[in-house]
This record gives sequence, structure tokens and C-alpha cells, in this order.
Amino acid sequence: MRIFLKALASLLIAAISIATIDARGQNLSATSVSGGSRAAEAIVGDQDTINGVKVIRTLAASNSDILTPGALPVAIAKPSLPRVFAPTSPRNIYTRFPWKRKIVTTVFWIGETPTANNPVPNTVSAWDMRWTSNYGGYDNPKRSAREGYIPKGFTPGQNPFYFALPYNDITRTGTKASARAMIPWFKKTFHRSGHTVLKGRWIAIRREGHTCYAQWEDVGPFETDDWKYVFGDDRPKTRNNKGAGLDISPAVRDYLKIPSGYGTVDWRFVDIDEVPDGPWKNWGANNPFANSALTESGSDSSSESILKVRELRDRLIALGNADD
Repeated sequence: MRIFLKALASLLIAAISIATIDARGQNLSATSVSGGSRAAEAIVGDQDTINGVKVIRTLAASNSDILTPGALPVAIAKPSLPRVFAPTSPRNIYTRFPWKRKIVTTVFWIGETPTANNPVPNTVSAWDMRWTSNYGGYDNPKRSAREGYIPKGFTPGQNPFYFALPYNDITRTGTKASARAMIPWFKKTFHRSGHTVLKGRWIAIRREGHTCYAQWEDVGPFETDDWKYVFGDDRPKTRNNKGAGLDISPAVRDYLKIPSGYGTVDWRFVDIDEVPDGPWKNWGANNPFANSALTESGSDSSSESILKVRELRDRLIALGNADD
């Protein structure tokens, strides 16, 4: 048995030697074309004799980048170091919402009475029947009646940086089917049918190098179901007021330096962590930056928690009655 094992070992050593010598020949023939004799010398290594068989140990050529099919190059061990990502410039904030470009924009304000161009009064909003009183009064658009970005005479109870878009996610009978399908944040913020998930959302609005941020507080201009524009790729559906697709407050108008009641802007939705510092963070019980009790959607987190608990209680009671 020992003789057999010894003979088997000798055969294995011989096979390894033949493979090594063959690899040497292939590498020599490949490197002699480009590297000459110095490349060949770099590949040939030490020679040993094991059990009467000559074995050549090859060395990898440090100055050769050629690899021939069938060759058996020897990898040179390199020190293992951790890879470190060192960006040369700050990474831009990721956003999932694209810009809507060259949108005709008009100015509206809380407390506005009906006119030919604005037949719907703005004393109430689509989601707040006491909009004017909750704001604290008339948001006078005259520049002479304003001090900075707020009206003279009172501090607004809500964010003076507000806007309206032509889509409402609720009706008198509950939440629209299109809301569930089209609103990107619907699943995250929906609590119950008939409760809006739009009020208080933020957008960025830019014009001629200036970018302003504001909260969604009303529906318009003119349309209330233009979801293909608001959440899709269509242009605004209305043809009124030069095809306006966005209403902005006097504070937004002044920040963007829009000289009259019309302007052309780009806008997009933003998540709350994309909103930078600015005057839009300073005022309002509906503003999560001025009122820490608010959630991202601009609703009172404590009241929504109560609603969730009540709904869970009702489900448990219904299940208990079904078991009886």
C-alpha cells in the first residue's frame, strides 16, 4: 500500500512539472513578441528537483500585461486595503418629482372676493371653511400694505407662502379613485376616506434664478380634477387666464419678483427634507417648521393618531360581534 501511494505521489509531481513547463513555454512565446528576453527572464523561476523530477517554479512578470489563453500566470499577492469613497463634490439631493416647466402662474390671496377672472371667492378654501379667520385676516396683495412677506397689521396664523393647483383629491362623498392611483405619497399618508392628503404639501417654484418654497392650501385655478397635469406629463387643461396652471400667494410673488399678476415659472413637488432655510419656514400653525407638532403632510399628528386608534377599536369591536 505504501509503495502504491509513493508511486501515485510521484505521478502527481510529474504531472505538475509537465503542466508548469508547458505554461513556461506558452508565456515565453507570448512575451518574447513584446517584451523580448527581459520578459522571458522575468517569467522563468527557480528550478528544484523533487524525487528525481525537475520542477520549474514560475514567477509572474511584473512588467508584462499580456495574458495568453492556456497560460498559468501566478498572481502576486497585494496588500489588502479598504476602499474609501471620497467624492470630489457634494452629492445633489435626490428627488423623485420632475420639474414642470414654463407654467403660466397667477396671483391669488386669502380673503379675495370674486372677480371676472376669479369667480370663486377665496374667503374659504377647498379644505378650510374658515380659511380667512384661521389665517388671521385679509392677506392684502398691495405691496404698500405689506411688510416684507406678510401683511401689515397682523402676524399670519398660517404660512403666507401658499399656492393652489387644479386638483382636489376629495369630494362630498369621499376620496376620489384617481387620488389612490395618481398621488405618489397616497399610501404613506392616507388615513380615511374624505380626508385630503394634499393640504400642506410642499412645492419648489423657480423663476429667473430665484427658487421659492410654498405649501398647498387650495384648489385651482378653475379646474379641480386636472390630475393628468398635476401628477402627469400633460399641460394644464384650462384655457382661462392664458392657460394658468398655478396660483401663488403675494408672498411667493414678491420672493420671485413677479412684477404683475402673471408670470411664467417652473415648479415641482418636494419632500419636506428638501425644503431649505428661508422665510417660508417662519410662520404658521399649519407649517411643520414653525409648528413641531405637525407631520410631513401638514396635519396634526396627535389627532391623526386618535383617528387610527378609533378605527382600530371599531374593527376589533366588529370582529368580536362577528364571533358572537
